[in-house]
Amino acid sequence: MLRISNGELGLIPYLMAGHPDRDRSTGAARSLAGLPVAALELGIPFSDPLADGPVIQRAGHAALEAGTTVATCLELAAEVSPRVPVVFMSYVNPILSYGPERFAADSAAAGVAGVILPDLPPEEAGSVASALESKGLATVFMAAPTSSPERIRLICDASRGFVYCVTVTGITGVRSELPEGIAELLGRVRAATRLPVAAGFGISRPEHLRALRGAADAAAVGSAVVNEVAEGRDPAGLVQELLAACR
Repeated sequence: MLRISNGELGLIPYLMAGHPDRDRSTGAARSLAGLPVAALELGIPFSDPLADGPVIQRAGHAALEAGTTVATCLELAAEVSPRVPVVFMSYVNPILSYGPERFAADSAAAGVAGVILPDLPPEEAGSVASALESKGLATVFMAAPTSSPERIRLICDASRGFVYCVTVTGITGVRSELPEGIAELLGRVRAATRLPVAAGFGISRPEHLRALRGAADAAAVGSAVVNEVAEGRDPAGLVQELLAACR
């Protein structure tokens, strides 16, 4: 489901759907869909985003204030999915409120490839994962620096499409340096799965991406991209700069 070329690090830019409003969110997504990224990650805004840092929290709040709903997120996905693989990042509550079966069916109809579930552990995924997989959507779970070898195996076995490897303990956000030990963590995750492994959280600079080449298959960049949108800039400029560091 990820568009990754041999020898290159795939880039997964993140946008908060509906931020700062519907029109500008759609414009940003269209702009990024035209670039050779591995996938476009669309966040579904939620009122209690425990894993998100301040930039993405503010974006989610703005999206909700602008009237963004799961339905409008699906419309945005349908707009760009013919041009780029689309992966939702969603906390479980919006999915449960919408209805897992309905969410899965409507996501599939919108061309969504998969869903990253940051607050849903595999052993509790149950009906949500079953509903998604029944419609051909990949369920992507997160491995963390604190994950034991046994837990990494569980996460890898439950994931479809790719495995999301959190590079830091804590929330998302722009950081100056990648943490020590990230290559070792990525190595442990890659040894436990044949799926591509994507690194995320705290990745924002070209030097971060250069450091991840060969250690991860892809890297997600969120806060830095969202900040471009918040500042009124087309995020394609930053993403093109980051893409150059992936090659």
